[in-house]
Amino acid sequence: MKNTLAHTLWECKYHIVWIPKKRRKVLYGKLQHEIRTILKRLCEYKKVEIVEGKLCEDHVHLCLSIPPKYSVSDIVGYLKGRSAIIIFEKYSGMGRNFKGQSFWARGYSVGTVGKDEKVIREYIRSQESREEEEENTVKVGNYRWKI
Repeated sequence: MKNTLAHTLWECKYHIVWIPKKRRKVLYGKLQHEIRTILKRLCEYKKVEIVEGKLCEDHVHLCLSIPPKYSVSDIVGYLKGRSAIIIFEKYSGMGRNFKGQSFWARGYSVGTVGKDEKVIREYIRSQESREEEEENTVKVGNYRWKI
């Protein structure tokens, strides 16, 4: 589906991945649900559509449809920055002045979504099963063994 702005017809979708600081496995349970809600609300505010998304315990996968008036780095910075502030206000007990604290690691991975949208959406959906499969294998040399 193509979207429109005043004088623009657009379809800009991106596969974006980022991790918590030091790749801590903290995105589960109540916090995972809270972050999901925060990200949905922040995306709605900027008119960014979450096409597909998955919060794994140590990383976030999103397929976003971002209007061309925003750069990808602006949106990722906004999502990571605002969500970190909200998380710290709610869970750290430090209030607004948490100088020097960070929840998300610096950087992110991004790729454009073109004709492979179905493949990328399936990849995002299957993240948990892939992680479980990798945890149950041992790599010896160039071979993987199921345990």
